[in-house]
Amino acid sequence: MKKLLVKLSVLMILPVMLIGCSTKSGNDNEQSEKVNVMVSISPLKEFAERIGGDKIEVSTLVPENAEPHDMDFGPKDLEKLMKSQVFVYNGLGMEHWLENVEGQIDKDKVKMVDSSTGADVRVIDGKQDPHLWLSLREATVQSNNIKNALIEVDPENKDFYEENYNKFKDELDSLYNEYKDKFASKTQKYFMTSHAAFGYLCRDFGLTENSLHDIFGEGEVTAKKNAGAINYCKEKGITVIFSEGSETQKEAETIANEIGGKVEPIYSLETKVEGKSYIEAMRYNLETIYNSLK
Repeated sequence: MKKLLVKLSVLMILPVMLIGCSTKSGNDNEQSEKVNVMVSISPLKEFAERIGGDKIEVSTLVPENAEPHDMDFGPKDLEKLMKSQVFVYNGLGMEHWLENVEGQIDKDKVKMVDSSTGADVRVIDGKQDPHLWLSLREATVQSNNIKNALIEVDPENKDFYEENYNKFKDELDSLYNEYKDKFASKTQKYFMTSHAAFGYLCRDFGLTENSLHDIFGEGEVTAKKNAGAINYCKEKGITVIFSEGSETQKEAETIANEIGGKVEPIYSLETKVEGKSYIEAMRYNLETIYNSLK
């Protein structure tokens, strides 16, 4: 009798265990249905999120507070990258470390997406300018590449990705058209920055940028370069020097003091701007530059 009761107890418990296991598996499957996307830098994360919505999980390889140009890519970073289904990188030399590890990446498991594919790339002094995301036009190209990659790995949600991409593109186009008209009304088209990151933005709106450092934020600011920057500002009637942060604030202040001007912040967007979306940060940049022109 006792043996019979034990058998009956086991038979009664088994279905409960199976139901529990089945429920857990269902949750895991639901979670795994999301496409695992990794991006190299912050702006690409927002592009992916706008297009992928709740169909994807997105992480950023370069830490939010780190300088993408200076990242020291290690084994743990490769391990994280290999866990993704899609890896989106900026290209154009922004991820210089990628050349050394690309051969170790199993491309049958990880779809590699060069977001610069199809972009109209600027070449300055023999170097490709990587700052595509600072152009609303080129951000559309990057977003389109992300959208196509998501459709390739998750074709069932093609319509979802297409719809989200089109909504985001409409926002980019609207902001571009708004400031295209505004900048056209300005007679002065020149501005001064600490880092030559805004060349694509300038191309979009017919502006000209001069800077203390090159497109990779490199180059020593000598007395001769300072003097040249001061003369340039006086010649072009520039009274605002744009700085991207504390590292370049002092350099910008030196120029501003000599021309009787001021320093204002501007965003390169290589890292996340606290409290602002990409569209909001770009609007801030455009409005700030617009207000500095005569």
